[in-house]
Amino acid sequence: MADNTIKIKLIGSPICCPENQKKIVRSLNLHTMNRVVVRPDTPAFRGMVLKVPHLLAIVK
Repeated sequence: MADNTIKIKLIGSPICCPENQKKIVRSLNLHTMNRVVVRPDTPAFRGMVLKVPHLLAIVK
C-alpha cells in the first residue's frame, strides 16, 4: 500500500444520525459495520472523517 492512503473504518451505526452524516458515510462506500476502505490521504477525505468522528475511525 502506498504512503498516501488512509484506511477508514465504520465503527458506529448511522441509523439515527442526521441525513447529511448518512450521506458522508455512504459516499465513503461504508455500508456495514466494521468495514474498512482505503482512500487517498487528501484534505477532502480527512475532512469527511472529521465531520463524523463518532462514526468513523482511521485504522493504522
